[in-house]
Amino acid sequence: MPAFAFNRQPVALGWFDTAAGESLLTAEQTVIAAALSGPTPQPWLWLAPETAAAPALPPLKARGLRLQAADGGFSGPVRCGLPLPLHGESFDRIVVQHAHEYADGELLEECERLLAPGGRLWLFSLNPLSPYRWRWRKAGLIARNAAGWRLRLQAVGLQVATPASHLGPLWRIRHDRVGSQPTGLRAVCLLQAQKRASAMIPPSPARRRWHPGAATA
Repeated sequence: MPAFAFNRQPVALGWFDTAAGESLLTAEQTVIAAALSGPTPQPWLWLAPETAAAPALPPLKARGLRLQAADGGFSGPVRCGLPLPLHGESFDRIVVQHAHEYADGELLEECERLLAPGGRLWLFSLNPLSPYRWRWRKAGLIARNAAGWRLRLQAVGLQVATPASHLGPLWRIRHDRVGSQPTGLRAVCLLQAQKRASAMIPPSPARRRWHPGAATA
């Protein structure tokens, strides 16, 4: 896999360090806290854009690693690019918070490698159907609809586990009231995907051969 570098980070993922981008990250925090507080004690991985004020981690029972997409790769407890210097199938939960909207193919492949069988991925993406798209339209980010990301996930071997959900603002930087507005127009699309465990194929039962003249019951 080629080395990973965010050559466009200042104008692409750097958009999330603006007021409009931070509003989306804030809207996602409740869902992320619930995802990382899963019932299993296995480690988790959280990949997010680098911002000046990183959100505080909620109190969690399981251990985990948060890396921020930065100029040249990822920063955090370690500075690295792709592939990440982590053992394969070592995480039960992975949260990708818009970091794939620069180099989706490489990053999603890496998530599939790192997920343990039965593990789950939470993918937070920009919703290109939202009026909020006018706020990121010149940032250079990759925005696909839910069907497009679903195909990308399937291409790397992950199965979408739940229907797409939407959250965040419609247009105003601060959160709009839910009211009667269609939720499908909100700025963030969330997909959850799972790495299926390989099913064991039982051996075929031996066939009984019939011989002419043999006694039958």
